[in-house]
Amino acid sequence: MATAKSFTRLLLITFLSLSFCFSVIKAQSSAPIVNGLSWTFYKSTCPKVESIIRKQLKKVFKKDVGQAAGLLRLHFHDCFVQGCDSSVLLDGSAGGPSEKSELPNLTLRKEAFKIVNNLREIVHKECGRVVSCSDIVAIAARDSVVLTGGPDYDVPLGRRDGVVFAQVNQTFVDLVGPDANTTTILTKLARKNLDATDAVALSGAHTIGIGHCTSFTDRLYPTQDPTMDKTFANNLKLTCPKIDTSNITFLDIRSPNKFDNKYFVDLMNRQGLFTSDQDLYTDKRTRGIVTSFAINETLFFEEFVLSMIKMGQLDVLTGNQGEIRANCSARNSDNKYLVSITEEENMGSSAEMR
Repeated sequence: MATAKSFTRLLLITFLSLSFCFSVIKAQSSAPIVNGLSWTFYKSTCPKVESIIRKQLKKVFKKDVGQAAGLLRLHFHDCFVQGCDSSVLLDGSAGGPSEKSELPNLTLRKEAFKIVNNLREIVHKECGRVVSCSDIVAIAARDSVVLTGGPDYDVPLGRRDGVVFAQVNQTFVDLVGPDANTTTILTKLARKNLDATDAVALSGAHTIGIGHCTSFTDRLYPTQDPTMDKTFANNLKLTCPKIDTSNITFLDIRSPNKFDNKYFVDLMNRQGLFTSDQDLYTDKRTRGIVTSFAINETLFFEEFVLSMIKMGQLDVLTGNQGEIRANCSARNSDNKYLVSITEEENMGSSAEMR
């Protein structure tokens, strides 16, 4: 009897797993792809690139799972400002100031930049300089989702790295701040051809990661935000007293290191950390979407995959545009050790154009 029950349970789990995978694949297959990108871009030039990156990130996350959220956020901050061209990785130079030094990017994890450059070094050692930093960031973001329990999906590849620095203060224009209301969020995303469902789905990335006290203490002091649960607020005050706002706390109090739909459950219980989080449930335009994701995790995963694929193609450079950096933190022209584009890159470019 016990064996029969166990077998039945195994069949049910297998069925649900297959159904989930099918739904994600179906959602992914409906996503349009920008000209110049491909699902199999590195098939001939670097066929193992994705397995190399995932293998390495498994080691990284085993030591510190928190780095997953850092890499995911890096992809967001890259794509929303000047497109997915890895401009956020650049250090400042004579060619322009660094996006890294802009206020919205000061809380990006420094280790995330190191991880990306390390991945670049490993991949380039294996295949030569044919894989862009932009693609590495996109793959790393996807694997950060997968390796913390989220959906697995293919990433269209073929991005090139930008050679132009973003304009000063462009991060303020394009990025959504923690104090933004839903109107601001929808307005900023509409400029990127992303709709309300995309806005809520992408906000679901806050199911992992941390928030700095300075990003939400205006909801605690001098008066408490009425949209915040009182017990939740009192607990936050213990972490973030008035006299010390240098601490951090989890974005999702229910399962902070697991990519799931509990973030939306938080919002329904008035336990969203940022104004930009909680207002998605307060605002009638997005409340129904939040509720549907809180009830149906599979639906959230499907929409998240679609939205990530859309976001990951914002203003991408392809073909002969941009370059493939030898160092993710510097343009090739700024690298004193790189006099000219190597044969390796020329070979990669030729293969990419075929």
